[in-house]
Amino acid sequence: MNGSELYDDPNFLHGYRELRRTGLGINDALEIPALAAALPPVEGARVVDLGCGEGGTAVRLAEAGAAEVLAVDASEQMLAAAVPHPRVRYERADLAVLDLPERSADLVVSSMALHYVEDFDALVGRVARWLAASGAFVFTMEHPIMTAPLVAADCVVDDYADEGRRERTWFVDGVVKYHRTIGTIVAVLRRHGFRLDLIDEPLPTPEQVAAHPHLAIHRRRPPVLLVAATLGETRSRQQFSDAE
Repeated sequence: MNGSELYDDPNFLHGYRELRRTGLGINDALEIPALAAALPPVEGARVVDLGCGEGGTAVRLAEAGAAEVLAVDASEQMLAAAVPHPRVRYERADLAVLDLPERSADLVVSSMALHYVEDFDALVGRVARWLAASGAFVFTMEHPIMTAPLVAADCVVDDYADEGRRERTWFVDGVVKYHRTIGTIVAVLRRHGFRLDLIDEPLPTPEQVAAHPHLAIHRRRPPVLLVAATLGETRSRQQFSDAE
């Protein structure tokens, strides 16, 4: 089951929403604060949110002063439950084929969605075209240590060099994700004209683990990779051609 279908599966959706409701995931404790800290100032910015889910990130960006937020997700059910905001426009689209006008955004952000994208290179090339000069691309994704093993196992790093499709059981069987190494992620961004500003691996503090014991395993291996990059101010016509 690929990412464009997953969040409309009723069994998966029930499990996912229960996880978020109970706070037993990594989102509230680790991923959301880390992503927020990595974002540039958004006052007056044109923002695109890739894989927006129910709109939490998009609304936070609008409330922080973004002029407009285009929030995109493939899931009908997620968008049906999305939080409305006058400066957020929701659109249903698959990230594999989404395209937008050149230089139409100042910031592209994505929260825990890009490990579902098969062709990361093509998506980064499109993001580079969408961004204005010096625009930012900030995203989180499942850490490559987590996606690497062909057979999932906690705290086991295996098959790291073998990039490509993985199937996992997460609430339902057959959840499809795509593994790529950190080196590949960095190389793709650089090839499309991005400068790396930050690479981080958000981890719980000992104090967080004491208060929330379910986070303990995340001190043994990082669950999230966070990347912040800025598009170079000048790019040649050949670079844009290569990105297509």
